Amino acid sequence: MAKKKLVNAETDRDVGEFLSTVSNKKRRNDSLEVLEIMRDITGKEPKVWGVSIVGFGKYSYQRKNGDEFEWFNVGFSPAKAHLSIYLMFDINEETELLEKLGPHRAGKGCLYIKSLADVDIEVLKELILKSNRWER
Repeated sequence: MAKKKLVNAETDRDVGEFLSTVSNKKRRNDSLEVLEIMRDITGKEPKVWGVSIVGFGKYSYQRKNGDEFEWFNVGFSPAKAHLSIYLMFDINEETELLEKLGPHRAGKGCLYIKSLADVDIEVLKELILKSNRWER
């Protein structure tokens, strides 16, 4: 039987307290804005995952090797260099939306944004909505 892994597991830490510790004022304010956007889109309350991720929703999945994990549907992390937006699909397939978004870098399931003021918030909302569409 596979063992459930607790990598970046959901915690009981207070989200507001966590975000208040973000030293960069711009990053903290951007995080508070993304917090409200994700709360509105998902209809779920945020949870701190691991030490620095805020996630919404939760699902379980199993890897091919049998390891079982829990993860969130959509989330973010206020990193020092950028705001990381975690989306649970391959965002590189969303070329049209990414072209409209504004300055960012992207990984397979992650957007890196230096400043929310530089991106199109409505496009960001569309991407977040796509990540929240699955009830797992």
